[in-house]
Amino acid sequence: MNAKTTARKQYQAMIDRAAVATMQDLKQPREGWIASARKALGISAAQLGRMVGSTRANISSIERSEQNERATLRTMKTMAEAMGCRFVYAVIPAEGGIDDALKKQAWKKAQAIVMRASTHMALEQQVLSKDALEDEIKDLARDLLRDPPSDFWEKE
Repeated sequence: MNAKTTARKQYQAMIDRAAVATMQDLKQPREGWIASARKALGISAAQLGRMVGSTRANISSIERSEQNERATLRTMKTMAEAMGCRFVYAVIPAEGGIDDALKKQAWKKAQAIVMRASTHMALEQQVLSKDALEDEIKDLARDLLRDPPSDFWEKE
């Protein structure tokens, strides 16, 4: 295993650990994290404003910006730390782990390649059966996973 593969495996393990940790089921509260944490702790908007050197109106504006997905990471971190909390930011696969995302992409890529070849074969009246096509896709997907080409994530 070369250094590049080893590093990639380490990154995969790190992302998979984050994906498994409760975040898969975590959903943003309707009011947003800042407002929810603030209310859970019994801190008023005015008090939080004083804690960060701002105003109640500015805190309300920040909470609205979070709901509209416009709050900056720095603002989220500042608000969390002022309340004695920790701001967590992660990018994890939508479903499953890194291996699942890789397999899904390999399958999609293999399917596109095999179907394109199948279309050309049909023009030459050399059509493969549905089972044979499926086997080709499986074999190609396995090869793509073993040695991903540089265009692995490019659209077909």
